[in-house]
Amino acid sequence: MNWGRLITAMVTPFDKELNVDYAQAVKLAKKLENERSTALVINGTTGESPTLTSEEVYRLLSEIKKNVNIPVIAGVGTNNTKKTIDNIKNIEDLKVDGLLVITPYYNKPNQESLYAHFKTVAESTALPIIIYNVPGRTGVNISVTTVKKLAEIKNIVAIKEASGDMAQFTRMINETPEEFLVYSGEDILTLPSLAVGGCGIVSVASNVAGVKMGQMIDAFENNDMTKAAKINLELTKLYDALFVTTNPIPVKYALNVTGFNVGGYRLPLTEPSPDVKDIVKDSLTALLEVAYNED
Repeated sequence: MNWGRLITAMVTPFDKELNVDYAQAVKLAKKLENERSTALVINGTTGESPTLTSEEVYRLLSEIKKNVNIPVIAGVGTNNTKKTIDNIKNIEDLKVDGLLVITPYYNKPNQESLYAHFKTVAESTALPIIIYNVPGRTGVNISVTTVKKLAEIKNIVAIKEASGDMAQFTRMINETPEEFLVYSGEDILTLPSLAVGGCGIVSVASNVAGVKMGQMIDAFENNDMTKAAKINLELTKLYDALFVTTNPIPVKYALNVTGFNVGGYRLPLTEPSPDVKDIVKDSLTALLEVAYNED
């Protein structure tokens, strides 16, 4: 698969009544394509997937798939294997370019159970699958040994590794086939992950700083490590700000105040506090020349 190095986990725009704003979602997808994103994840954590209905996910994927020229990856994972497969069947006719499948959360399966879950999901579809490991949200970490076994399954082709453990990240690269893609799921580790052989990043920050991140990746690929390191340091304050509270609260606010309206949040997420707003605006000012749009 060629999803490129800068995959954006896209936010889901809502209107004033908190309905999905499909027209604005298409505009955002096109904006991200123009700002160096090489693929989009729709209905991921950043897209507020727990609050979207199956019908909303289907229409969102359909509208975006028709209007961009980069791969579209669908977030379909749950903590229920049958439900995950049902989610895949619901959108398979859209011919998306991949599936993001999270490690099951809350029920905390052991490693044997994780293997059985992903294997069963993979056997239900011909679409390429990205495993999503994010123990900070799920309460369970998928081991390198389990990933190595899963990488032997034909259509399990990648992992979004968001444990924050660079030793584990490096071992995943070292112990899986060369064609198996290991993406960072931590924005702040984008450059370090590339340096140890990672494929790229599934990014939150690229919703607002895709051009800058693309420039950093270009510099890395051109062996200009001085420039790559400089841009990385410039981005660090933004990376920190976007995770100062629960994602996607800060990134939606960042888009709104820089002039791209994505609306509010469905419960249980709520508006950012004044302190969070100040931190996000300060990070944007440090990185970009912006005019803020406050209601």
